[in-house]
Amino acid sequence: MRRAALLTAVAVLVTACGSGDTSTVVGRADNGKLTIGIRYDQPGLSQKRLDGRYVGFDVDVARYVANELGVKDSGVTFKEARGAARETLLQNGEADLIIASYSITDARKEKVAFAGPYFETGQGMLVRFTEQSIQGPETLNGRKLCSVKGSTSAQKVKSDHAQGVQIVEYGQYSDCVIALMAGNVDAVTTDEVILAGFAAENPELLKLVGKPFSKERYGIGVPKGDTKSRDAVNQAIEKMISSGEWKRALERNVGPSGYEIPQPPQITEKS
Repeated sequence: MRRAALLTAVAVLVTACGSGDTSTVVGRADNGKLTIGIRYDQPGLSQKRLDGRYVGFDVDVARYVANELGVKDSGVTFKEARGAARETLLQNGEADLIIASYSITDARKEKVAFAGPYFETGQGMLVRFTEQSIQGPETLNGRKLCSVKGSTSAQKVKSDHAQGVQIVEYGQYSDCVIALMAGNVDAVTTDEVILAGFAAENPELLKLVGKPFSKERYGIGVPKGDTKSRDAVNQAIEKMISSGEWKRALERNVGPSGYEIPQPPQITEKS
């Protein structure tokens, strides 16, 4: 009986030390740690700088949400989440959340769940500053268009606007921008807010053209079936918006590029 009592006491102690249900994101957050997938190559949104710092609007959203779930900045581990790998990171448990300019689509919702959206933008076009003939997606027939692997942006241009466009894919948006400046591609397409960051970094070499021609809704990727965590993340997004920190984070990170700060979106991804 003494042995049984001892085992019971140990079990109670272990439970008290790690009370979180590790099958959910909010449960793992109870232990004070979260791994969040972000992009490393999007100025203004999400960037890993040479000094190792992580900066950008998505980074601020990630830290705010984590803090609302009870995880301090020191307990957040950032992991690179390139376009094609985002679902895999969640499905394999390598990341607890994905906050990486992650557009909500029906195809992706078959594999992961989304909270949000926390931001809305539209697809745009980036070209060399001296470019005159490309003024929108319909002017891309016979030209080379760059986007990243796993992104839907270039395919939208090809299917809806210019069937004769040649698509070139790279692993990161920064690779596309380098190819554009080198003359290896003629345009880069993705969400306008992302392109605005690159244009702001290279105003004498790059420019945005045309008007946004799609609607992209950025969501926070959550493991499929984890509705409790999705609800908690939605509450964090709503609090960030209502507190004014959402707007301040955008003004701080994206405002200097001249990008017009939009109105906050309505949360639609609910249980």
